Amino acid sequence: MRKSLIGFGVATVAVAALVAGCGSNDMSGMQHSSSTAPPAAAGQQDGHNEQDVKFAQDMIGHHQQALDMAAMVPGKSTNPKVTDLGKRIAAAQDPEIKKMTEWLTKWGAAPASTSMPGMDHGSGHGSMPGMMTAEEMTKLNGATGAEFDRMWLDMMVKHHQGAVEMAKTQQQKGSSADAKKLAQDIITAQQAEITEMQTMLKG
Repeated sequence: MRKSLIGFGVATVAVAALVAGCGSNDMSGMQHSSSTAPPAAAGQQDGHNEQDVKFAQDMIGHHQQALDMAAMVPGKSTNPKVTDLGKRIAAAQDPEIKKMTEWLTKWGAAPASTSMPGMDHGSGHGSMPGMMTAEEMTKLNGATGAEFDRMWLDMMVKHHQGAVEMAKTQQQKGSSADAKKLAQDIITAQQAEITEMQTMLKG
């Protein structure tokens, strides 16, 4: 019995030494790789940075103008494909506006200004690619039939291209995993719609 206890004690010491040795190796390895660790730690999954806030605030305004454009379609368009696309754009972007508004509330950031869709002069317009000016929106609202369809598709292609550009910037500079996922969803969906609209314009 005594011999087995002594053997057990020796084995325990050997294991402890082995663990200690591994521990020191791990520590040196951690110290060696510490220079690359901070960037990874900075991108916390549930964290966010200034770019995430800007993306949400700007994209809410951008989406809102798309909803305004989609709301013009009923009664003005003579093309069932345009009518269908307008409905799909509204159905996709309205929930995204709600989602981004919730993020801003959670992050303690100011919600996007309700006047943002109309910020089409000066720096407000320049900061959001693809936004239509007030004059363009008025002109679109005054058109009907085939003229409206062509104008609406042309403007919406540019509007979508602007949204894709904004989403790509978010992917490069954002920190929030949720916001970056939404950016990818926007890129995927709106690129497909751009192709669809360009085909309709050629038809």
